[in-house]
Amino acid sequence: MQGGWIALAVGLLVLGGVIYYYNRLVFNRVRVAEAWSGIEVQLKRRADLVPALVNCVKQYLKYEHSTLTAVVEARTQASQLAAAPPAQRAPVESNLGRDLHNLWLLVETYPELKGDRQLLDLQRNLVEVEEHLQMARRYYNGAVRELNVLVESVPSNLLAKALAFTPGEFFSLSDPAQAAAPNVEL
Repeated sequence: MQGGWIALAVGLLVLGGVIYYYNRLVFNRVRVAEAWSGIEVQLKRRADLVPALVNCVKQYLKYEHSTLTAVVEARTQASQLAAAPPAQRAPVESNLGRDLHNLWLLVETYPELKGDRQLLDLQRNLVEVEEHLQMARRYYNGAVRELNVLVESVPSNLLAKALAFTPGEFFSLSDPAQAAAPNVEL
């Protein structure tokens, strides 16, 4: 009789462990999805500001079509990959950030443009979005790290494999300089 109670206690402990680790895996998977959503919101905000920026700058930069074209093409590519996984999307977003940086460098050479009120508002909004993107990337990568630790460490990895939990993809940039908010002071 006493052996039955021990077996029952061990069974309940194992069941409790399975429930605990399953809930942690689910929690972290949901947190990764929520963190990615935060990145997507900021990327959408940035993409929405690009046409206004291009229109504002276009009137001044009649001879700088290549820079404007690069920004528009990078935004189009980023928009087309809106549903793509982080590993596929990161290089495209990195290119958009680089092209925006090049556009701001170009703006610096046009004194009359630096004083344009609409451009100053766009500048402020883009800097804010880039700062929020940087924070969202850090949060997302932290959530991915936590999920990956659970998926790859014992004993939760046994349950993760059995229930098809997979490691998350980190959001990394092809150019580390893109992680910083652009310096676009006018």
